Amino acid sequence: MKPSNCFSFILFFFFFFIALVTSQTQDSCSSNVNLNDQVRFDTTTLNCAPVWSSQNFILRYAHTSPNLWSFVLSVPDSNSYIAMGFSPNGQMVGSSAIVGWMLNTGTGTIKQYQLSGQRSDQVLHDQGNLQVNSSMIISQPQSKRLYLIFQLNTEQPLSRVIYAVGQPSVFPISPNFALVEHTDKASTALNYVTGQTKSETPHAKLRKGHGILNMLGWGILMIIGAIVARYSKQWDPLWFYAHTLIQSLGFMLGLAGVICGIILNNKLDADVSSHKALGIIILVLGCLQIMAFLARPDKTSKVRKYWNWYHHNVGRIMIIFAIANIFYGIHLGEKGKSWNAGYGVIITILFLIAVVLEIRLWKRN
Repeated sequence: MKPSNCFSFILFFFFFFIALVTSQTQDSCSSNVNLNDQVRFDTTTLNCAPVWSSQNFILRYAHTSPNLWSFVLSVPDSNSYIAMGFSPNGQMVGSSAIVGWMLNTGTGTIKQYQLSGQRSDQVLHDQGNLQVNSSMIISQPQSKRLYLIFQLNTEQPLSRVIYAVGQPSVFPISPNFALVEHTDKASTALNYVTGQTKSETPHAKLRKGHGILNMLGWGILMIIGAIVARYSKQWDPLWFYAHTLIQSLGFMLGLAGVICGIILNNKLDADVSSHKALGIIILVLGCLQIMAFLARPDKTSKVRKYWNWYHHNVGRIMIIFAIANIFYGIHLGEKGKSWNAGYGVIITILFLIAVVLEIRLWKRN
């Protein structure tokens, strides 16, 4: 055999081996699912849809009979629980979910949960609105995938479908089978006729508006206004007008953000009591600052120094609460590292500017 032919032959088998390994560790709608005859229904006629690309979730489903729907959810085995929920509004709270996990011993468990709230004691096992006909979870070690299999007695499943992945090596245990917080989740809308699925975030524009308005108003402009007031007094009275203008604009944007938050809370009926309480405190402190401005004593007044102490410290407390609540809101909204990093960079820049100006002020005095 010629060296060139030998090289081609080796190259062919190399790529053939890679393709073989890939086919065993991946799943797609173009491949047939092989469940070793462990499933009661025919899996070859199921509709197929890639429902969560980033996690490689593949959903197969079929309207098996007039009041029976069959589902097979194929996911990579990440040594954690997997969940598929049906929601009336796209939110986890208020939905019912099928959750399954496979222990290292090979013991598989699948349960229905009612997601009544965000606290662990509000996630109730063996409860929910789903009429489960049969269910099981199957592991295929050769493909490193789990298959969540269940049938629902219903005329039409809800189209808002939620998926979640639990924390590695942390499983619900008897007797309460409490679920730990998921590491990632996705909310989608599934068209059962066409098989098309799209990611969605309920009230996405309202969420974004609430976050941006509060971040810009309470968390950025208020800080800039405070910096102007402390380090620009040599340009009197321009610093006062600039400070008043910036703080007024920040308050109006922040107030608009709070109103968006109230509307959003009523629409979602979410359990965000701590975030809401901090927001109310920030709004009250902002209103107190406005009243303090209107009742500002003259510079020659004996009580002016007490007014200055009050005004400065209430402003500082409000800013600290605002920064903390913005980061907490990003966490609740699950916006991820990009929002945290973006706002963190802005706060860092403003902090460094304040440090430089403080050093200059200290040297000048």
